[in-house]
Amino acid sequence: SPQVQPFLPQWLAEPKRVQKRIRDNLCPTRDVPGIHPRLLKKLQINGIESFFPVQAEVIPAILQSASNGYLLGRGGYRPKDICVSAPTGSGKTLAFVIPIVQVLLDRVVCHVRALVVLPTKELAQQVSKVFNVYTDGTGLKVVLITGQKSFAKEQEMLVQKKVTGYCSLADIVVATPGRLTDHINQTPGFSLTQLRFLIVDEADRMIDDMHQNCLNQIVKAAFQGENGSGSNMLFQRTKPGPITAASSCSPQIPLQKLLFSATLTQDPEKLQQLDLFQPRLFTSVYSEKNRDGTETEYDTNNKYTLPEGLSQCYVPCDLNSKPLLLLYFMLKMKFTRVLCFTNSREASHRLFLLVQAFGGVTVAEFSSRLAPNERKKTMKEFEQGKIQLLISTDATARGIDVKGVNYVINYDAPQFIRTYIHRVGRTARAGESGVAFSLVLRIQERRFLRMLRDAGIRDVKKHPVKGNSLKPLVQQYEGALCKLEKTVK
Repeated sequence: SPQVQPFLPQWLAEPKRVQKRIRDNLCPTRDVPGIHPRLLKKLQINGIESFFPVQAEVIPAILQSASNGYLLGRGGYRPKDICVSAPTGSGKTLAFVIPIVQVLLDRVVCHVRALVVLPTKELAQQVSKVFNVYTDGTGLKVVLITGQKSFAKEQEMLVQKKVTGYCSLADIVVATPGRLTDHINQTPGFSLTQLRFLIVDEADRMIDDMHQNCLNQIVKAAFQGENGSGSNMLFQRTKPGPITAASSCSPQIPLQKLLFSATLTQDPEKLQQLDLFQPRLFTSVYSEKNRDGTETEYDTNNKYTLPEGLSQCYVPCDLNSKPLLLLYFMLKMKFTRVLCFTNSREASHRLFLLVQAFGGVTVAEFSSRLAPNERKKTMKEFEQGKIQLLISTDATARGIDVKGVNYVINYDAPQFIRTYIHRVGRTARAGESGVAFSLVLRIQERRFLRMLRDAGIRDVKKHPVKGNSLKPLVQQYEGALCKLEKTVK
């Protein structure tokens, strides 16, 4: 039967396609129009001579939407919202950091003009770090609110009370949803009425039920009139609607939404909830150079984009041989810098203890069991190569830029295609190469392959490992199991 194509709004059906071949399509930073010399210099100091394709397309688009200063959109029109669907590791963060810092360079009074919302503390820290690099020396203030400091301390970082009322201490706020909602509701003087950019990173995850409420609250706070505070009446914001004499008599700061994700949902209903204004979608795509110099584009219909340097394999196995396979890869095949995923915190912990009891592999676990500073330390040791195997849950590793992952091993096969995309995207970042192995139980095999096939992922090779290869490990493994049972008791 013919497949029913979901009806897609035009902006989703006809996106602006961005070259996916990161390495072949680098664009020198100087060739991207409109970037402030000061920021070009910063990029250079930080060793960035060229932009990835996604950055080269999105940066000018955001700058253009604020070309008449941030109070107005282009030609006085409200700027279009922007959605970017690009693989993990393709440089999405700089794609919004550079234009936002540039647009705000001329600001006179400090107000929260840009708000970036991210699903995890680690991601928020990562993003605020990048903002700090590019705002350094500009007078723009970046504040990170993730609940790592006390609530009162965060309040002191956000607002200051003066005789004349409250004033903002932040131009750019980088936050996680829970903590942000608390400040919107409980911090006097914390105002989003001057917000110009709302950036939602890892957008698909933020649209999920948990955080939708947070996004609604932000928008509500942004359009809340500050009644009676005379001076601010000038910038009273109305929800976008037809322009009337009344609405056009005062300049309005437009609120522009920028959404970024590796797996931007294609579900129009979900996107509907975000209430986007004439959105533009940028999505990256493979293009192959043909001999005659023309290009063939692939995967126009494939919803998901994976890094180009990634090789994918799966290993059919049974439940008992999974731990042995992991040990075999580490000890016999000598894999290094391996990020290994399980489906739960408990499974992660158990596997960690088991590998530890077996010996011979420097292993660590990375889950919400650990305090944030421990996670940081573990991460650093992994990046330095002191830890060869890092066992993690999805929640912890999502979106994190781990340097130098050579292999991703799906110890538990992921149940959802999105989980698969995000896990395997931890390797082969920024144009490097990497390998992903999935250990798939024989009963899961058909479903697993169908899930990948439905997503248009066809280049996954079967990689059987013979039982004989695992035999030499069995005796020591059973010893480790005994040891482990004693510890658990």
